[in-house]
Amino acid sequence: MRTRFFSLLLLLIILVISCRKDFSTELSTGKLLFSKDTVFLDTVFTNIGSSTYNLKVYNKSNNAINIPSVKLGRGENSMYRLNIDGKPGKVFENIEILAKDSIYIFIETTINYNTVTNPIYTDSIVFDSENYLQDVKLITLVKDAHFLFPSKNTQGIVETINIGVNEAGENIKINGFYLNENTTFTNEKPYVIYGYCAIPSAKTLTIDAGTNIFFHKNSGLIVSKNATLNINGTLNNQVIIEGDRLEPSFSNIPGQWGAIWLRAGSKNNSIHNTIIKNASIGIISDSIGNSSSPTLIIKNTQIYNSSNFGILGRETNITGENLVINNSGQSSLACTIGGTYNFTHATFTNFWNNNFREFPTVLINNYYAYSQNNNQIVVAKDLFAANFTNCIIDGSNNIELIIDKAEGASFNFLFKNNLLKFNDYNSTYSSIPEYDFANTANYQNNILNGKSHFKNPKNNELIIGEKSDAIEKATIQGTQFVPNDILGVLRTSPADIGAYQHIIFEN
Repeated sequence: MRTRFFSLLLLLIILVISCRKDFSTELSTGKLLFSKDTVFLDTVFTNIGSSTYNLKVYNKSNNAINIPSVKLGRGENSMYRLNIDGKPGKVFENIEILAKDSIYIFIETTINYNTVTNPIYTDSIVFDSENYLQDVKLITLVKDAHFLFPSKNTQGIVETINIGVNEAGENIKINGFYLNENTTFTNEKPYVIYGYCAIPSAKTLTIDAGTNIFFHKNSGLIVSKNATLNINGTLNNQVIIEGDRLEPSFSNIPGQWGAIWLRAGSKNNSIHNTIIKNASIGIISDSIGNSSSPTLIIKNTQIYNSSNFGILGRETNITGENLVINNSGQSSLACTIGGTYNFTHATFTNFWNNNFREFPTVLINNYYAYSQNNNQIVVAKDLFAANFTNCIIDGSNNIELIIDKAEGASFNFLFKNNLLKFNDYNSTYSSIPEYDFANTANYQNNILNGKSHFKNPKNNELIIGEKSDAIEKATIQGTQFVPNDILGVLRTSPADIGAYQHIIFEN
């Protein structure tokens, strides 16, 4: 009886299998469907491999099909590469797709700019041939570029830069290289930088208007002691600094590269009409306690999507006008360990939504702390000035301004004609003198918790609209007035607070 049962079960399985049509295939009749009719592989730099893109191919019929040929239109000479069912190649035969099923085709490319006559490189994936031919177009824009990277010695050891000493007295080194002399980056073609590019002492790096700089992961720019960085963007020809991932999906991803680091003792640094985006820290500015002249003058500049700080100042001296910083994992502006800071007509916001943010948009303190024998040691440093005039400080948290004073050093600050987000709804800060907004020695003509009315702050569109409380509330006294906004628009009298004059938003 048991033997008869298993015999009947085996017969039933054979009958079911014989009835399934998708174990035998029919030739494709040109009725394939595709997830897209054109695959744009976005922009690639010469000789740098692209990301991997995919195309989904559907068989909507009730029968399994066989595609006699799947190949690149340029055949083996194509600069594209395919992968089907885990097999790489450029020409494939007898590709099967089960009934009501699909397959993925993965696509990559590496293109030498010097071997193509047109920077827009095209090809196609051709399915079948003759009467049933179907194809999907492939398009890539290839850019020529200057590539800067650390050298390797004969043993294959990568060039490094010494950036300090750890607690054990050992040198801290990072992959990087020094420019050899006074250098100018021109706008002739982009610069792609691997590792940290360092300006040596007594040398200057000048970056011309319209230059594009792309940093690879764990890369950035270092300005050494007595060295100088001058970025000379213009209103209609900005300098753009970002990561080297050019796909649209990476256009606003924070932390793709390191930082621009103005080391202690660097001097006469200037940044004009520049967009800095997707760094770990947009700008680190250190100093050696000299308050007489700015370490950095920064004007008409935007810093977005920094995974830590937009600008981190450490006992430094910064002057800024028409500055916009938004979307930072910690603070958009951190003025720490004292120093001198003067900002006029700036927009500091933080609408970061990638994860929890514990720091405010703007942080000011006058100390640093370290541990010694399980004790926390606080060292106070002079805050010579922290002056904010005609600025917006806003964000997605209730408290977007923290002023953290340590006793034992100077602590000078003044907020004048600003729009400030400080919603202390449970009176946590009411007894702290630094938050006495009625004290005219520190606060004059500010608007507390007013409406900024930004166009789209999550997308870094920080221009203000006609409902903003910042309209016509700026002071124009003396040198505390910048005649044109960040877009070159002539400011009226009275002018609007922030980096932008307001506009009327379209519906």
